[in-house]
Amino acid sequence: MAAPPLLLLAAAAIASLAILFLVVFACRRWWRLRRSRLLRSRRAVEAAAADVAAVPPVPSCQNEDLNRPLLENLDDHSSQSNNFPGNVVGESSKVQTNRSNTSPRSHGISDSGRVYPAESCTTQGETHVIDVSNDTSEEFHLGSTLKCAKQTNWSRPDKKHIRSGSREDNQNGSISVKDNIYGSNLDVEVIAGPSHGISCSRQSTSPTVPITLGRVPPSDLVLKDSEVSGKHARINWNAKTLKWEIVDMGSLNGTFLNSRAVHHPNAGSRHWGEPAELADGDIITLGTSSKLSVRISLLNQRVPAGIGMASDPMVGRRSGKKLVMEDISFCQCPLQGLEQFGLFGIFDGHGGDGAAIAVSKILPENLATLLSHRETKEKVLSYSDASDVLRYAFSMTEATIDHEYEGCTATVLLIWFDQNKDCFAQCANLGDSACVMSVNGNMIEMTEDHRVASVTERARIARTGQALKAGEVRLNGLNLARMFGDKFLKEQDSRFSSEPYVSQAVHITKGCTACAVIASDGLWDVISTKRAVQLVVEGRERNSGDSASADKVANRILSEARNLRTKDNTSVIFVDFDILRTDHCIAK
Repeated sequence: MAAPPLLLLAAAAIASLAILFLVVFACRRWWRLRRSRLLRSRRAVEAAAADVAAVPPVPSCQNEDLNRPLLENLDDHSSQSNNFPGNVVGESSKVQTNRSNTSPRSHGISDSGRVYPAESCTTQGETHVIDVSNDTSEEFHLGSTLKCAKQTNWSRPDKKHIRSGSREDNQNGSISVKDNIYGSNLDVEVIAGPSHGISCSRQSTSPTVPITLGRVPPSDLVLKDSEVSGKHARINWNAKTLKWEIVDMGSLNGTFLNSRAVHHPNAGSRHWGEPAELADGDIITLGTSSKLSVRISLLNQRVPAGIGMASDPMVGRRSGKKLVMEDISFCQCPLQGLEQFGLFGIFDGHGGDGAAIAVSKILPENLATLLSHRETKEKVLSYSDASDVLRYAFSMTEATIDHEYEGCTATVLLIWFDQNKDCFAQCANLGDSACVMSVNGNMIEMTEDHRVASVTERARIARTGQALKAGEVRLNGLNLARMFGDKFLKEQDSRFSSEPYVSQAVHITKGCTACAVIASDGLWDVISTKRAVQLVVEGRERNSGDSASADKVANRILSEARNLRTKDNTSVIFVDFDILRTDHCIAK
């Protein structure tokens, strides 16, 4: 019996709809897969194009500019007319600071709201020197940022834009203060074998010459052993890891460190091995019979009792765990090869500690190189001013480092003694670490705040023609506008700068009572400069006559920041000029 026509039509319609649904479903899956592949391909192309566009052309490096010893022509590169000793300050000019009031520290105006005029200072020659020996005012606030040399002829090495995500340069997260203060001394002695008794020594300071171990000259340590190759192994100082390292130079019979092979796995292939770190007490074996003992010690360089240093990475806001330490503290007194000079500094890294480590090594070396020239040194001592030397050293350092995605602040205090054993102190800074001095009870702020929120920085940025909007307190995610490094950001935004603020020189006579506190922003986030000076006074009274009083004062200041729950790395350097002057370390 035939099915009713209506039933047949309904069945056909249902079948058609089912087929149509399957076709649509299959097409949608196909389109989704195709669209996903197209998007992935497009993103890959865009990423590759962005990487290519991000790499700027790098001109050749002009070494003669970096090695230029004297500073007579520095003013040709500056927008200001600065003769070497410093700026000529007019009679009507005023000494003042316009710090931002975005942190608890004082920002250029005293508690009474006064701005101090130039009559508080005395002029010597053409330089402006703060003389506080007879002043009775409560505070000094120093002003104008000095121009640094243009860097049109300088370039950095040809490096790719590599984001540093590892801590290979500094396995411990912070340079050891002792390494910076004292340096490291290496003694290698042959304790077994035909050449028993010979030895060789090296120091980590200045340009370090490697020790070559071999059977024939010109090896530094010549071992008359038939199993030792002509050039067997080499010991180097690694300035990045601050460690001595030994590397096998492709010897035939191998090199062993504490019985562990450090030569190339394919012995006798003449391929060099990988560097291995050395430690005090290690035993090096060359071949089978020649054994060498390793002795590593701090250099016997006496640091004045008037210097205290303390640091703490502190605890994170949310995690409750210790933060990664990116502060680097530096102290060298006397400065390498310069008995009359000393240098103290704090370098606060961001994006990693790579830039801070590099600057803590390169900047002091640049300053020592400049001051080692007799004419330059005589000008600083004669005019009692090192502003041009500091600015030029900062420019040289910025031109030398090549950190694309890492940067650091820098606050350095340079001190020197004249023939009368009077002391002079001058500060240069980038960023938001700060230095404050107290001389005869007068507080002197030696640095300028370079955060985007500060009044002085907003004014400087406005002069570039790209003023900040109201309420804008960051540039490309950073709250700082001046720093070392961050080369990628500086290429993208010309408002970033590495031009330092340089203070006026402060004259400290033998009759003065004086001290200085240098600290990273972890301290100044929670206490004011005035409170820091109060802590110094309290610490001095509590530890009077104690030979370790400077360290105790520095730790007292650090403890205050810890008690107030600062959430940033905090480093403190306390310099007691009273003890420093009588300690005769550099005041000879």
